[in-house]
Amino acid sequence: QVQLVESGGGSVQAGGSLRLACTTSGIVFSDYTLDWYRQAPGKQRELVATISRFGTPNYGLFVEGRFTISRENAKNTMYLQMNSLKPEDTAVYYCAAGYKGAKYWGQGTQVTVSS
Repeated sequence: QVQLVESGGGSVQAGGSLRLACTTSGIVFSDYTLDWYRQAPGKQRELVATISRFGTPNYGLFVEGRFTISRENAKNTMYLQMNSLKPEDTAVYYCAAGYKGAKYWGQGTQVTVSS
């Protein structure tokens, strides 16, 4: 059974930092492309960052150098370091893992940034 479990969400003030983690089981982690998405109330889910199986990252334009995605294959875990958070970063953040057309999702973790 595939499981993705996010942790690290919470409430911070603008300018603060959070580090999200997503621990997986049931997949060959090193084969998978890993993503972080987010969904704010009333908005569509959007891609925040992705990292390939080779460790190549890409980010949504709104990230503007503030976030860093990483993976630790030995721990079957991916991370999203978020710095200089803004109120508009408030959303539920989801991790996802994809390989050969299959994609698995975590349950989401809430991030709230207050001004």
